[in-house]
Amino acid sequence: MSSTARPGTDATTEPADAARPWRVVPAPLVPDSTDAPDAWAYAGIAEVGRRVELDRWGWDDLHAPTAVLLGTLRPNPYRDVAVWVAVAGDGDPGTEPAAGDVLGYASALLPLTANTHTAQLEVAVHPDHRGQGVGTALLAAAEDHVRAAGRTTTLTWSGVRPEPEPGPGALTAATGTGRVPADAPAVRFALARGYALEQVERYSVLELQDDSPDRADDLPTADDRAALLADARTRAGAEYRTHTWRDELPEDRLDDLAELWTRMSTDVPLGGLQLEEDRWDTDRVRTLLERMAQRRQHVLLTAAEHVPTGRLAAFTWLQVPVPEVSFAFQEDTLVLCEHRGHRLGMLVKGVNLQAFTTWRPAARRIHTWNAQENDHMLAINVALGFRQAGVEAAWQRTGL
Repeated sequence: MSSTARPGTDATTEPADAARPWRVVPAPLVPDSTDAPDAWAYAGIAEVGRRVELDRWGWDDLHAPTAVLLGTLRPNPYRDVAVWVAVAGDGDPGTEPAAGDVLGYASALLPLTANTHTAQLEVAVHPDHRGQGVGTALLAAAEDHVRAAGRTTTLTWSGVRPEPEPGPGALTAATGTGRVPADAPAVRFALARGYALEQVERYSVLELQDDSPDRADDLPTADDRAALLADARTRAGAEYRTHTWRDELPEDRLDDLAELWTRMSTDVPLGGLQLEEDRWDTDRVRTLLERMAQRRQHVLLTAAEHVPTGRLAAFTWLQVPVPEVSFAFQEDTLVLCEHRGHRLGMLVKGVNLQAFTTWRPAARRIHTWNAQENDHMLAINVALGFRQAGVEAAWQRTGL
């Protein structure tokens, strides 16, 4: 599970049952702290996630440490989450499991206020324990739960690199843009279990340190980004002004922000994913801030106000870990369709990025994901210096 809580699948095509030296059990209820006795399962999940991300990308920025994981999985009014772990051993009553016994995990996230026909699944297996049927058993536990809850559409994501060139070894998304290697273990695992590739997102990373010895010479510099921001300010003109907030959002802006988050569910490309409008209100915006605090994440948000009406027309936000780590996550960016054509996307991203680098000057990189068919937003990211690191495949199964 990533710090961004993006559900996913990271398992291989595995043999069916044999004499298993492990078992799948429901994880204990989410404890209040990492020191609680039942935190062993979540510490084990965090380590599995770390090893999976390290194996996949060469860094572990995207995994959720235990404290982040507890805040991510804690109940809230908008979704229910169930979690299972695969644990080494045969369940001897005299032996208590420990974090090091966790070989893999699965989670099922069930939306409660919108898209209640769906479930979002995640399955991950420690790289040292693949090929033993662990992923198959974990997925079966999660799908049984989803079926019992009456959900008919399941979604999951899997990250791979690199994105292959078109050809016989590549599987293309239903959108016609974005590909994954057909022989990748996670791809074969999903296809074998009835999941269809509906969309591919580009996973991109922005390297912030101009003096890094590993940095490509052709990447935009901080000065280049400043020039792009100045141009965006000129294009927006006096009709738009920006506001930047960290962790606390003004009450008189919550209605506008709720509308922007609602439009995120309808205005961004969704490929063939069977998702409907997800309506936000001011309480949900407040809940997001509370959840981010529980997950030990800052929210750094910049919005563009349309001066003649006083309404917010665009926004973007970064998820920034509370510990001063070397990375952050670029989350939602949206310009209302009626305000497009004024470079507001570049404006809000440029202002927010400038605020971030001033606040965290030692930060080295920012991670983000965009639909491969979202040409306009990808063009902004490329201009700012984001470069593709891989792809995230969006899988869907209907009629579970």
